[in-house]
This record gives sequence, structure tokens and C-alpha cells, in this order.
Amino acid sequence: MTTNDKAAVRIGSGSGFWGDGMDPAVELLEGGKLDYLCFDFLAELTMALLQRQVQRKPDLGYVPDAVQFMKAMMPIARETGTKLISNGGGVNVRAAAERMRADARAQGLTGLRVGMVEGDHLLAQLDEILAAGEKLLNMETGEDGFAALRDRVVCANVYTDGSGIAQALGMGADVVVAGRVSDNALYVGPAMHHFDWQYDAAHVDRIASAIALGHIVECASACSGGMSSRFAEMPNMGRVGFPYFSMQADGTAEISKLPGTGGKVDQFTVKEHIVYEIADPRRYLMPDGVADFTSLTLKETGPDKVTISGVRGLPPPDTLKLVIGYEDGWIGETMAFFPWPGAFDRAEKAKQTMLERFGRMNLKADSIHFDYVGLNMLHGPGAPAIDRDKANQMAEVGLRCAVRTRTADEADKVRRAGSNLWIMGPGGTSFGTPMKPRPVVSLWPTLIPRKFVKQTVEVLEA
Repeated sequence: MTTNDKAAVRIGSGSGFWGDGMDPAVELLEGGKLDYLCFDFLAELTMALLQRQVQRKPDLGYVPDAVQFMKAMMPIARETGTKLISNGGGVNVRAAAERMRADARAQGLTGLRVGMVEGDHLLAQLDEILAAGEKLLNMETGEDGFAALRDRVVCANVYTDGSGIAQALGMGADVVVAGRVSDNALYVGPAMHHFDWQYDAAHVDRIASAIALGHIVECASACSGGMSSRFAEMPNMGRVGFPYFSMQADGTAEISKLPGTGGKVDQFTVKEHIVYEIADPRRYLMPDGVADFTSLTLKETGPDKVTISGVRGLPPPDTLKLVIGYEDGWIGETMAFFPWPGAFDRAEKAKQTMLERFGRMNLKADSIHFDYVGLNMLHGPGAPAIDRDKANQMAEVGLRCAVRTRTADEADKVRRAGSNLWIMGPGGTSFGTPMKPRPVVSLWPTLIPRKFVKQTVEVLEA
């Protein structure tokens, strides 16, 4: 059988982030007749948070949702014949895979195979990369100052391609768990495995199509009504249907969701997500290849059905994105709310009081920031000028204070100054629980040659 003779593959989206709903994924798994269901759990900062976990406790460092989702869905997936794929291994893929295998055994899923894809965690290789002459320039700012940050680095994870996922599936894995593969690699990997695609000239456009489709559905309900500019028109979003696509061997695919589920899939929800988090639409660079979003054609072919075709692309780039997280000070934060009458005047007076407290405490701060909740917290300097008379007639106004410091002790002064307002502040003030100082992890994105990255794959059997 040639690649072109192979039946279409049905791939669903089971999660768009760590914290997404499980019930739409279960619904799709049970009724979608899927070959694969893919789960994206990671954001760039997530890796730094997980690295802190594993430093405190070596058997952590993965996304807890990834384990819980697999525990709930492995029995269903065995019945439906669906393979489950996630990047929830975070910085401790092996620990996640071992947990999944133990859960499979406990549920009597004898013979279930869990594939592990590792190789994205490059913290231990940083010095080798530097010694090889790589400058690790900041790809967003052009800065050449990484050496000064080296001692504060807490994580370094490179975006890898879908080849490890394809390899794990080829080794018979029923569940695949990876670390920091690119979001759309979760979808490219199973397509490459199913159709026997290679990274060669014959398959460049087909892989580009898989990249585009993965990008469209990777945030789950974001292409079935979530975050839409037409959100008010979206029906029953609390029962939203997660998307899936049925892909042909030539790269043509139909995106849809289950009948009767909430939200919509139409050309506009798809277009809205095509332009989400991209730079040059003609060169959407991913580890698996480069997709040209201006080449594709979209067509509504029925209710909640959109066909995508004609995607063109280029071979994989020679470099991969490495995101380095480093310790960058502390945040101290407080929040208080002030009632009518004179809500805004009370909030302003509280701000003045806090600044005076900071002076008495000799607070050493890199920056001090105040927001008036209800007036400018979301829009900041882009918010309309505050009309004092109208603001004073509001039922309540909140005051948020956030302070950046170099040490935890300095950040804790912010908590204490906020607590001082309980009696020193205006009458009628309402407070939440005092917030503890939290460390700041900043990100340093850079590019490195592929030669420094090697994926490894292992399969565990329950």
C-alpha cells in the first residue's frame, strides 16, 4: 500500500492548556471514532515551574493533569482503539510515564504500552553549547548577555519535533508522553506515523498541512468558539465541543466537532486561530517544517465542518528554539477593595498610605506598580482617563499593588504594608488573604543548531 492509498486519519484535540476541562475530551474520545487524541498541557513558563517542583521532590516535575487525564481515559481508549498523546511529561517524562503505567496496571489494562519521548531538557548541556561557541543571543531583543545570567538558570528546554512521537507509535505505544515538543508536533507525529511521511521533498507540503492543522486545533475550544470575537453568538459554551480533524494522505483535511456539542466550527473560528500567536504568516517556523498560511484554502462544507487544503511549506529549519528560564528577583503583591461613597478617593488615599509605609520600611524596589481594579487594571495606560466624580460613585474600586524586588525579604515588606492597611487604611476596606512573595522566573528565548538535540524513545509495558 502506498502513502496515497492509506485511509484518512482522525485526530482530536483533548486539551489546550494545563487546567482545561476533561469532560469535552472524554466526550470526544467516546464519540469521535478517533485514531489519536492529543493533549497540550505546556506553556513556556510552565517548564520553569515544573523544574522547581522536581528540584524539591525528584518524583514530580510533570503536569498532574496529564496523569489524571490518562488515568480516566486509558480504559475508554482501549475500547475505542484510540492512541493518547500528550506533552504532559514536562521536565520529568519518566516519572509521568511510570505513573501512567502504574495506573494502567491498577485498572487491569494488561499489555498497555506507554511511550516516553525525552531529549528536550538541555539544562545539563548549556555549558557544552556555550563552549562550542554558541552565543545564545536573545531572539526577541538581540541581547548578547546570557553569560551574566548563567548562574541563575533554572531550566532550559528546546522545542522538538514530532519524530519521537512517530517513533513511539511505531514501537506499539498506546499512550505517548513527551516533554517540550512543539504544540503542533503532537499532531504532526501521529500523521507522519500513519502515512509513513518522511522529512523529504516529497512530503514537505503534507507535513506543512499537519503543522497548520495542529496549530488550528492545539488550543482545543479556541477553534470551536472559545476566545472568539463572536463569543456572544456561541451557543452553550459550557458544553463546548473540542475539535478534531479527518486528514487525507495528500494533506487535505476536514475540521469538525461532535454534533450536539456547544460552540461552533466555521471558517471564522478557524481563521481566528490561524492568526493566533504567529509572526510571519508566510513562514510559520516549527521544528517539523515551515508552513505558509497564505497558501491554504478554507471552505465550509456543512454545519460545523471546515475543509482545509492547498497548504504549502518548506523543510525544517536548521535551528531550534531553546527557552531558558532564569531567576530574576521577587514579586510582592497586595489587593484591597474600597466601597462607596468616595470609592476612588479611598483607593487613592490607600495608595498614598502604602507608599508612605514603603518609605518607613526602606523598601528597595526595582519597580512599584499600582492598578485601580474596575478602572484601569486590564488596559493600563490605554484605559480612558479616570473621571473622579464617576469613579467615586462606583459601588467599589479595588487597589492592586505589585512590587518587583531583588530578594524575598524585600518583597515581604509589600505584604506587610498591605496588611498595615487593615487598620491604617480607610474605613470599610475589604481584604483578601495576604499574598506571600513569589519568585520571578524570566525567559531567555534563543536558537541553537539541531546537532545539540537528540530525542530518545522508550516504551514501558503495563
